[in-house]
Amino acid sequence: MSTTKRKGFLDTAIKAARLAGPAIIDNLGKISKRDISLKMASDFVTSVDRESEGIIIGTIKESFPHHLILAEESIKEYAGEEYRWIIDPLDGTTNYIHGYPVFSVSIALEYKREIILGVVFDPLRNDLFLTEKGAGAFLNGHPIRVSEINEIKECLITTGFPFRKKEIIDTYLNLFKNLFLKVSDLRRAGSAALDLAYLACGRCDGFFEIGLSPWDIAAGSLLIEEAGGVVTDFAGGNDYIWTGNIVAGNTVVHNGILTEVKNIFREIIDK
Repeated sequence: MSTTKRKGFLDTAIKAARLAGPAIIDNLGKISKRDISLKMASDFVTSVDRESEGIIIGTIKESFPHHLILAEESIKEYAGEEYRWIIDPLDGTTNYIHGYPVFSVSIALEYKREIILGVVFDPLRNDLFLTEKGAGAFLNGHPIRVSEINEIKECLITTGFPFRKKEIIDTYLNLFKNLFLKVSDLRRAGSAALDLAYLACGRCDGFFEIGLSPWDIAAGSLLIEEAGGVVTDFAGGNDYIWTGNIVAGNTVVHNGILTEVKNIFREIIDK
C-alpha cells in the first residue's frame, strides 16, 4: 500500500472526526426525551449519534464510495470490499445525555480484517489521537507512549461495567474487587474508546472490559499497540475486537490484569 494512499485514508478519518465534533458540541445539554431512544436495556441512542454518524459516513463515502462501513447506529456490512471503516460516532452516549463531559468519536479502518489506522477524537478538549499501523501513535501531533509503571500496586486501571451482560455482574465485581485491592485505583469513565486512548498516552496504566463492540475497540486498540502497549482478549489471544473482551496495558500491567481475569473468568474463556 502506497504512502499516498495511506495518507489519504488518515486525512479522511481526521476530517470526518473533526466535522462530527461541532454537531456533538453544539447539542450538548440540549437533548430532550424525544431525541433519545433505547436500543436495549441501558443502551441509548440519540439524534446526535445519528447526525454524527451521517457526517462521518458521508465524508468517508465522498472519498471512498466503495468502502464498507461498520457503524454503531446503521447497517453493518461484512463482505465484499477489502476496506472497511469501523465507526462509533459518539462513544459515551449515556454520559452525553446527562452532560457528563466524557465522550468521543472513534474511527478505524480495516484492511483484510486487520486494523491499519485509528482516530479517537475528544471534541470537548480538542484532543486528537491518531495512529497508523507501523507508524506510531500521536496526540495532537506529538508522539505518545504507554506508561512505564512496572508495579501493579502503583497503577491506575480503567474499566467499564458489563451493561450488555448483566447476568455476569457478580463475577465482574469479584474481578473489580480483586484488582482494587492490588492497584493504586480504578476508574469507570464511560467511554471505552477514550479510556484506550488515555492508556496509549500514559494517562492511565491498564484497561479491561467485557462485552464491548468492534467500534468501541478498533481505533483505541491500535493506538495502544503503536504506543508500545499490549492488547489481548481474556485468553491472552488477539480476538478481542470480535469477542469484545479486552485487557490492555504495558507488558507488566497487562500481565497482572490478565492473571486476575483468567482466575475469575475461567468459564467465559473456556467457551
